[in-house]
Amino acid sequence: MILDDLYQQNALCYRDHPAIVYENRTITFGEYYSRSKRLANALAAGGVKRGDRIAILAQNCPEYVEIHGASGISGFMAVGMNYRLAAPEQAQILTDCEPAVFVFESEYAGRAAELLSCVPKNARLICIEKTPGDAKKFGAESYETVLMSAPDTTPALRAHEDDIVFLVYTSGTTGRPKGVMLANVGQLEQARMQALVTGAQQIDRMLIVMPFYHIGGTTELLTYFAVGATIILHRAFDARVILESINKHRITSAHLAPTMIQMMLEIQETAPVDISSMHTVCYASAPMSVALSRRANAVFGKIFMQIYGMSEGGPTTALLKHQHHLEGTPGETGRLASAGQPLLGSIIRVVRPDGSDCAVGEIGEVWGKSPGLMKGYWRNPEATEAAIGNGWMHSGDMGFFDEDHYLFIADRKKDMIISGGENIYSREVEETLLLHPAVAEAAVIGVPDPKWGESVKAFVSFKPGASATEAELIEHCRASIASYKKPKSVEVMPALPRILSTNKIDKKKMREPFWAGRDRQVS
Repeated sequence: MILDDLYQQNALCYRDHPAIVYENRTITFGEYYSRSKRLANALAAGGVKRGDRIAILAQNCPEYVEIHGASGISGFMAVGMNYRLAAPEQAQILTDCEPAVFVFESEYAGRAAELLSCVPKNARLICIEKTPGDAKKFGAESYETVLMSAPDTTPALRAHEDDIVFLVYTSGTTGRPKGVMLANVGQLEQARMQALVTGAQQIDRMLIVMPFYHIGGTTELLTYFAVGATIILHRAFDARVILESINKHRITSAHLAPTMIQMMLEIQETAPVDISSMHTVCYASAPMSVALSRRANAVFGKIFMQIYGMSEGGPTTALLKHQHHLEGTPGETGRLASAGQPLLGSIIRVVRPDGSDCAVGEIGEVWGKSPGLMKGYWRNPEATEAAIGNGWMHSGDMGFFDEDHYLFIADRKKDMIISGGENIYSREVEETLLLHPAVAEAAVIGVPDPKWGESVKAFVSFKPGASATEAELIEHCRASIASYKKPKSVEVMPALPRILSTNKIDKKKMREPFWAGRDRQVS
């Protein structure tokens, strides 16, 4: 089976049921399949072949989802571009993927013009218009005109199971951006896996605000399409707007980053909106601190579940709603800090440097296999070999299993701090800082230390109206964790820097001033 089978099934069974609700538009499953087939036929008629890339410079919109649909039907590769990147970063992606089609929204037409030198000369340029005539202004074809130029008959060009359907570029935190190749059948199987673990139903109304250039939004869309549910699609995140949308559309499920949950929580604690229709919020892309998890469950109820995974390996573990224990034994409540247990179909190992399996409680690198495992990095065999050369995805995350096979992520491998010969995992220090009532955000890095090799440095931002001294924060940590793990210094910032594409805290940027000019980034 391929994604086309899913789209066809929905069109047959739920033809008049809303597939996408976006601003003032509603597109049914019948309309979605018809429009996706038209686009697939129009692109094929223009010479686009299986395996050709379609680069997309746009925010979330129905047209984005239709390009995904056409790619799943006819074997094209959809390449979502982060619209917030600088032009040189976007140029690098276009140069690497060499698209046959470059689709952009009219508001990004100026940027698209800057990037044309990085696009093959014969590439087709298509503009998603804000107003009629936008495309002509920028020397491109109108998306709607292209789409309606072809019939909605079954395309002759049909995808194969192993065709790459999504080329997802990593944020580049460990080097130049790499294109993650995700296969058609793998994405279908991954959607079915996640639909099972989330309990998705056809009557659900799923809110998606995570950008489609990020795999999280795409995965959640396919998860709920797998059961024929409606997607309430938002272009960008605004906490108040999202809460009002939940109320208006009686949304039942959502996919949010922890930072989004925190912003919504601050509103709910002061001017609450009725969101009683919600039964599931899946948080991903970053762990939720124990402190935030307790606060969110207290205000929103037991509606939260965590999915842990990565673009390269797909979703691998889940901490389910009933496993978010606010009360109970220390073992039960302690699992709020875990990433949950492996999903059915996902195989997880925690391994030592020699590749042998770690014992319970022993920290090692997390390796995994799942139907969503990438085919490799686009045109980068060396990186592919390093990541999945032995058939296992080497996540770069350091973690351990407890006795019931709950996975705990201790740190990113590169974030481990070695001070005086002792290994310190920054996640543990960050969790401790976040339990301080004044702290809103925390990040911990290792910095050079002439005596100990490395010392622990913390960065924090405070909640509105709150504050604490450096000495108070260090003492707070000393009271909760071993003395050698506590920060040697704490720097206060208005807000911690974040990576635009993922909204994760940018530790690489934080480390740079301290390690500049050194041959190695560790001591």
